[in-house]
Amino acid sequence: MSDERDLAGLRREYAVGGLHESDLTDEPIAMFRRWLHDATAAGLHEPNAMVVGSASVDGTPSLRMVLLKGLDLRGFVFFTNYSSRKGRELDANPACALLFPWQDLERQVRVEGPASRLTERENAAYFATRPRASQLGAWASPQSDVVASREELDRRYAETAARFGEADVPLPPEWGGYLVTPEVVEFWQGRRGRMHDRLRYVRVAGAPGTEASWRVERLAP
Repeated sequence: MSDERDLAGLRREYAVGGLHESDLTDEPIAMFRRWLHDATAAGLHEPNAMVVGSASVDGTPSLRMVLLKGLDLRGFVFFTNYSSRKGRELDANPACALLFPWQDLERQVRVEGPASRLTERENAAYFATRPRASQLGAWASPQSDVVASREELDRRYAETAARFGEADVPLPPEWGGYLVTPEVVEFWQGRRGRMHDRLRYVRVAGAPGTEASWRVERLAP
């Protein structure tokens, strides 16, 4: 019971700054780049860490932390095992949500949009840049499957290392990236009295082949 009372009283006042409509860029990717630069410059641990939310076809949600590994005008890129739980869920139900929790800056960014697989060429190009140990791990780990023990994982890794020896490690057939195309991007800045600033970009539908346009909305905290 004392722990519950401690949680109820666990709070801090947000007072770093505010967020105004005039602070925003014309589109959310440029704004995100600005805030990512701030998070990096502030020395945050893994500023590209993000929570990825997916859901099964029956609507059961699941969350996990991954690293943002690509960003351009198309959207946000991360990599995984396509046979993992998130891979299976995103293939069956592409609706995806991302959260960047930059607590030290009293900021967060929320992204919503469909996830689609990258091409094999894009996957191979990124995989070639990974540390060799991570490349071997991608082959050795049956991500999200039940395994008997830690020893089994270590054995699988050792067998994989022996299999490839000193040769280049190729792209695993079930490993690759997803591009999350943003439909909604919310920038959240903490304010005093819990009167936080929440400014949200919403993609406005346009003619096929035309550049996306965005509507900006302010949300109540």
